[in-house]
Amino acid sequence: MKKQFLLLVLGLFLISCGPTATTTNTSNTKKSYQVNTIAFYNLENLFDAEDDPSKNDEYSPIMEMDEGLRQSVYEKKLKNMASVIKQIGSDVAQNAPAVVGVCEIENKKVLIDLLNEPDLLPYNYQIVHYESPDRRGIDVGLIYQKDLFQVSNSVSHELKVFRSDNPDKKVYTRDQLVVSGFLNGDKMHFIVNHWPSRSGGEARSSYLREAAADLNRKIADSLLAIDPYAKIITMGDFNDGPYNKSIKENFGAKPEKESTKLKEFYNPFENMQKSGIGTIAYRDSWDLFDQMLLSHGFLDKDYSTYKYYKAGVFNPPFLATPRGKYKGYPFRSFSNGGFSGGYSDHFPVFVYLIKEIDTSL
Repeated sequence: MKKQFLLLVLGLFLISCGPTATTTNTSNTKKSYQVNTIAFYNLENLFDAEDDPSKNDEYSPIMEMDEGLRQSVYEKKLKNMASVIKQIGSDVAQNAPAVVGVCEIENKKVLIDLLNEPDLLPYNYQIVHYESPDRRGIDVGLIYQKDLFQVSNSVSHELKVFRSDNPDKKVYTRDQLVVSGFLNGDKMHFIVNHWPSRSGGEARSSYLREAAADLNRKIADSLLAIDPYAKIITMGDFNDGPYNKSIKENFGAKPEKESTKLKEFYNPFENMQKSGIGTIAYRDSWDLFDQMLLSHGFLDKDYSTYKYYKAGVFNPPFLATPRGKYKGYPFRSFSNGGFSGGYSDHFPVFVYLIKEIDTSL
């Protein structure tokens, strides 16, 4: 895959919920940057068509369908997911994302099948995946273009948490996946999350997400203890918005890049949420549960290594429900006990990382 470049003037770009870039010429300023997209996508119940007796996969939407329909639905679901991933950030980076964190996947097999789809096969994506103890049998994972990102280490951290009304009863949920490596020689770390749901109500379940945030912060701090300038992106479906205690207080994300200090994290999605942009919709209200938080190492203005450029929600019209009661909501795959032909009940999110290129050679 050829390296792609973008001509732009630093500081001059359009902020929107979708990717936008500008090419500008001035008398003195014209710089070239290498651009890569980092993305996260909740794949909404990407389960295969086979019953796994070791999991509760029989409660997944595809397994509740007639057996004769399952394989064809699974194949359509894979095709849809692959077509979306290929396009995230592509109008600026001129390439599929270098790295994608994913959640709501059943196992490694579904990722293998996904990457063998014609839309993704040319990009030589590889997989990092560990089985989680989640009761529904869903995991998180990470895929990456091997030609762009080289993995040096990965580890899965279990979230050990117990029910508030029964301290002896463990809550089985998703692990937090940490993948370290080099994006075109630039060291960085990705943490992939799918925090506990709001089952039972937001208030009653908030302690679970706060515990997940505490674990996430502990993981990040362990990396920052080794290198205070470490480049870390923690991403995921947090099942909380940027305004919730888990994100704001337990993890300590900051809404403004300029005020984010060393060893702190910037949340570019907080101000998006305040402006009404979301990744999920419920009862005619939008929220932004899918987020990507960046460490201070991505925020300075020395573009000799990869730095943060821009964040967005990937929400082109084809990803929205075209008609009916839920028109405009994310076009989900499964509804009313069947396959809708859609994609996911979440919009994906992304950030662009850019690095200045020496064009004098």
